[in-house]
Amino acid sequence: MRKGIWIAAILGLVATCGVGLKAHAAADTDTVKVGMTAPNFTLPSQEDKPISLSDFKGKWVVLYFYPKDQTKGCTIEAHNFQRDQPKYDKLNAVVLGVSLDTVESHREWCAKDTFSFKMLADPDHKVVDLYGVPIKSMGPMHFASRQTFLISPEGKVVKFWPDVKVDHHSEEVLAAIDEAKK
Repeated sequence: MRKGIWIAAILGLVATCGVGLKAHAAADTDTVKVGMTAPNFTLPSQEDKPISLSDFKGKWVVLYFYPKDQTKGCTIEAHNFQRDQPKYDKLNAVVLGVSLDTVESHREWCAKDTFSFKMLADPDHKVVDLYGVPIKSMGPMHFASRQTFLISPEGKVVKFWPDVKVDHHSEEVLAAIDEAKK
């Protein structure tokens, strides 16, 4: 019976990709705010290679946090970023996805869905905490909230989306880069 309850809870999470879960703020950090220098970090990508924010100095960086690989909302969001990759390239921008999932989980998802941008593994929520992204909990499982930071080529946070809606988020980000370049 108890196992059945957990399975139902997990299936509910997968269906909603984190919607309706109890959220709590990252411990011992202040949220990164617009106008601040974006904190540097290094995390492994789906290729298990270290990727640092500083690797992209001189480029726009879309740093997006999401709850869980291969779930409905997260897949829609990632496919929209992938669809718009040529537009990001024209704007001298890179997309970096971050979740609490493992390198192996990212590798499987990127191979299955042919994502070419970097997915960064943060299972110990070091960068999630560094950026003050709330963590949602469901029993023993933990998930990053869906938030996005737009970082300028000079390394400053120029836009923050605290409550992302996946359907048109990529378009919103592209418009924000266009606006910030003016």
